Amino acid sequence: MSTIHFFDANKSSSGSLGNLEKTINLQHLLEIPLRSRNQKWVADFLDNIDECNLQLAEPEVAVANDSFAYMNARTVDPETNFKAFVIRNELDRILSNGFGLVINAHKDQPDWIFSHGDLLNLKLRNEFYTDDSAFSEHGKDFVLPKDEKVLVGQPSEEILPAQTRTHIREFLAYSGMNNGKVMLIARNYDDDSTMTQDLIFNITPKMLATQDAYVQVMNTISWFLPRHYSIAGVDELSVESGFEQI
Repeated sequence: MSTIHFFDANKSSSGSLGNLEKTINLQHLLEIPLRSRNQKWVADFLDNIDECNLQLAEPEVAVANDSFAYMNARTVDPETNFKAFVIRNELDRILSNGFGLVINAHKDQPDWIFSHGDLLNLKLRNEFYTDDSAFSEHGKDFVLPKDEKVLVGQPSEEILPAQTRTHIREFLAYSGMNNGKVMLIARNYDDDSTMTQDLIFNITPKMLATQDAYVQVMNTISWFLPRHYSIAGVDELSVESGFEQI
């Protein structure tokens, strides 16, 4: 990781203590070797990490190999003196800065890495990861037939908060796209049991130099969003209406 210094731990941390029981639970969980960490371990880890006492490490924020900025937190011994860093208490500040969060980056392999979207999902849905939602399944090719009836509108604040829009808009502008637009489409909207939705951006491969560059742009947008969201890029001229500025 490379270091950046625009997060002042002394000024920003609330310093209020988290849940001591969860801190001890987490300590025991991290004593389990990586090879022995199963799905139950993952569930227990996620149940405890958000309210336990952590500590900001040095550097407080670093840019990882994936080019995203992460706050750098590490676990602590409950018997030592430290300034507490509790994810729940610092969540708004982390999100406002557009960061992700890494746990114990000083190890050969970090114990966990949260994308910005994982933390956003904690804010929006009170969980890091959502399994069941109205969003389309990942991995399927996105096709929007002209004769298909779809409901088109703008994603609500509960789906795409203004702050997240800002982060994505600034990223797109940095990438040379100053006219980023978005819309939300719903299919099969007459039946709640079969309705699916997708976030659509006016970004297509022809707007970038290479297909790889396009994939990187879409992957970066995804990093800012909860993992269960399905996103796609569509030529703005191919739809009659629905797109609005991000």
